[in-house]
Amino acid sequence: MTFDISNMILSMPEIIVLSGACLLILLDLVLDRNQKHIIAYLSLLVILVAAAGTWLIAGNSENILSGMFVIDGYSTFFKMTFYLATFLAILLSINYIKVEGVERGEYYILMLFALSGMMIMASGTDLLSIYVGLELMALSIYVLTGFIQHNGSSNEAAMKYVILGAFSSGVLLYGISLVYGLTGTTQLSDLAAVLRGQGGPDIALILAITFLVAGFGFKVAAVPFHMWAPDVYEGAPTSITAFMSVGPKAASFAALLRVFIAALGPVSTSWVTLIAVISVLTMAVGSLVALSQTNIKRMLAYSSIAHAGYALLGLVAGGPDGIASVMLYMLIYTFMNMGIFGTIIMMRKGNFRGENIEDYTGLSKVNKGAALLMLIFLFSLAGIPPTAGFVGKFYIFMSLVRNGYIALAVIGVIMSVVSAYFYIRIVMLMYMKEPTREFDLAHTPASSLALAIAVAGTVIIGILPTWFLELAKSAIFPG
Repeated sequence: MTFDISNMILSMPEIIVLSGACLLILLDLVLDRNQKHIIAYLSLLVILVAAAGTWLIAGNSENILSGMFVIDGYSTFFKMTFYLATFLAILLSINYIKVEGVERGEYYILMLFALSGMMIMASGTDLLSIYVGLELMALSIYVLTGFIQHNGSSNEAAMKYVILGAFSSGVLLYGISLVYGLTGTTQLSDLAAVLRGQGGPDIALILAITFLVAGFGFKVAAVPFHMWAPDVYEGAPTSITAFMSVGPKAASFAALLRVFIAALGPVSTSWVTLIAVISVLTMAVGSLVALSQTNIKRMLAYSSIAHAGYALLGLVAGGPDGIASVMLYMLIYTFMNMGIFGTIIMMRKGNFRGENIEDYTGLSKVNKGAALLMLIFLFSLAGIPPTAGFVGKFYIFMSLVRNGYIALAVIGVIMSVVSAYFYIRIVMLMYMKEPTREFDLAHTPASSLALAIAVAGTVIIGILPTWFLELAKSAIFPG
């Protein structure tokens, strides 16, 4: 592998994030315990510098590092989504981890390492480079899940996540090894060329594809690979739950789209039906099981599962419309999910955690601003216009209709109506009932900024979606 100056320039955003994380490890050694917030603000600076670097090279479309890494509009779009998710997660964490008593510099450093893994996944054009990025992201999230060491639920969540995550990684790696054995390559472009020359997929290739679906299905929490999500979402620190619900999910979809459409597109008949079945089951299980939840983090875990099902519909649709609709959906999901979790984090003060749905009873009578934020984000998650969530689902369903999958679009609409109930249930509690307790919200400049960004994105995309959709369409890879 040759590494010339152009390789270094085009991979500069990844270098900035990784180098920044390593330098912050050294700085963390010399900072006092009450100075750890400095690491948070420097991490935000690293993200902004990396985002600026990504923006400067955004016009390029070039394969580097012996074809294992690509700089194109598609990777740039997703990297900007990752920057947004990590930036908001750090803002929401500054006060939260102080309240939880785990204010340590390595918390933010691990988030930067997870970010770098996501960036590698978005730009990876080789199954091995995608796998390396996925593991870098996953290992960081494992540690962050169990970061509250004195909390048994956090430790339990981390242990479950590690065990099931390791198993899913092994399944994915086995699928990659089968693909290599059958085609002689792990590069996506070469893989597509080999598959075009074959008469049709054989049983061994279908088995390999099944392993890939299982591996990626775990990462996006698709049914039946979703069993880890509710327990991990509930037990992890809420700020990390927010982060893992958007960043790693978006990164997994970035890799999933590129692998299945760009590389496995020539044999799409062997996996489209499987993905369609999984997407329907994922929407159904996520929407129906969420109805009975009393813990808001578990409810949002099943909500996240359902939203993965909607996004998988875009993969089934395929083509430019399907790819662009998933890209837009991931951006929208970042705004609205970070927003709802940010509001929950704002409720965390003293011994009150605000993790039970009943805790929000009568919130509008005490704090109209917090209730309005919850209303906007819940309506967006439910897909009610004129919020961004409606736009995301609308373009997913339209891509299905344009490609002839009308039945799937109808099922998606029905599941969206079902899921609206458990979101509106919280709205009813906030606005239609009297408060049963006092609300003392933890307002900080950092959390206020994060919520302002989240609500602005949710509202603006909902009202003016065309520019964002065209941006996604202009950034898709050839497929």
